[in-house]
Amino acid sequence: MEETAAGVASWLQTPEAIRERCGAILSRGLAGGLDGGLEHFEVIAARLEAVAARVAEVTRRTYPDLAIPLHGRFLHFAAGGVDRAALLAERERRSGLDPLARARARVDLVTTSVLLDAGAGARWRYRDAANRLELERSEGLAVASFDAFVAGTFSSDRRHPLAADAAALGALDESTIARAFQVRSDNRLVGLAGRTELLRALGRALAARPDLFGCDPPRPGGIVDRLRADSHDARVRARDLLALILDGFGSIWPGRNTLDGVALGDVWRHPAAGGAGAGAGLVPFHKLSQWLAYSLVEPLGAAGIVVDGLDELTALAEYRNGGLLVDLGVLVPRDVATLEREHAAGDEPIVEWRALTVALIDRVAERVRDLLGARGRELGLGQILEGGTWRAGREVARERRPDGSPPLWIASDGTVF
Repeated sequence: MEETAAGVASWLQTPEAIRERCGAILSRGLAGGLDGGLEHFEVIAARLEAVAARVAEVTRRTYPDLAIPLHGRFLHFAAGGVDRAALLAERERRSGLDPLARARARVDLVTTSVLLDAGAGARWRYRDAANRLELERSEGLAVASFDAFVAGTFSSDRRHPLAADAAALGALDESTIARAFQVRSDNRLVGLAGRTELLRALGRALAARPDLFGCDPPRPGGIVDRLRADSHDARVRARDLLALILDGFGSIWPGRNTLDGVALGDVWRHPAAGGAGAGAGLVPFHKLSQWLAYSLVEPLGAAGIVVDGLDELTALAEYRNGGLLVDLGVLVPRDVATLEREHAAGDEPIVEWRALTVALIDRVAERVRDLLGARGRELGLGQILEGGTWRAGREVARERRPDGSPPLWIASDGTVF
């Protein structure tokens, strides 16, 4: 019997669906014969060894003892060598926040920061005047969002600035975000309008789900109480945390595919994805949602909540992981114009590239473990991303292009990459 649209929609929100559909596209890319191959990229699997070697080298150089932290947003708050986590802890102490209140505040911080983390563009910079730093890209966005958060930009209660609540988020305007991110005519931020609307939509989503986010006031940190209430042993599986994120925040993603009235989020179409019925050809990635799931491990830990099964999550389908595969020759465009023209997030070449990235990074991770002499339990996928594929992707991009831009040119609306 054919699955219902609602059932397919639910399945497309799982890590298993991401791996299955991305794996189907990779299988086509590796196939030979007249019916083999993909429309936009040739897959040169023999070059994966060079990618794994580069990732292992970067990882060993950055973390000689292999004590690699999990790929998460909190790491970026230390940009420029400044211990902003300690600064936050001091503010929490002065505000008299108990451990649970601290955890709620940190979930609020991480959630808003991750949702503001889509690519900044090659020219935008953030000046941290207090520390005499000029920061770019993800680190710049992290520090800008951190400074905005501690200044109370996302809180409707001036007495409690360390919060992000539905009322304040829903009332944000573009000029407020522009000021917080130092946007000017000579310092443009890609996707400013999209980022602003994403936070406004987050405010509406929080208000609509008091069962997940509480009501006094509704805030991302409300999931701390929900998870504590649902768990008998203060543990949650990563796939269940992702499901909660996709359920609670599903309505915030603009103009995407839907099934049975369910907004699917970061899900796109590709002819090699397989499937039948309502879900045929749909490829889920959930990049920002998975980035948020990885990033919530630290703040949830402050509430005594342990996230298990992190390797159930996938690699992030973004331009550093994917750019590494293009720059080192694993993914070769069949038409050189693919690297020269601008693409939208839903364009078939971009969907193909992202799917191949997810599937191939799993293979790279296995080889990196071998090269570093680390078994899976000792070196999880989230650590390999941090060590790692994301870091190596950035390094290689700077070697290939002076501005460190990705090899593919993507028109970002601030809600995908």
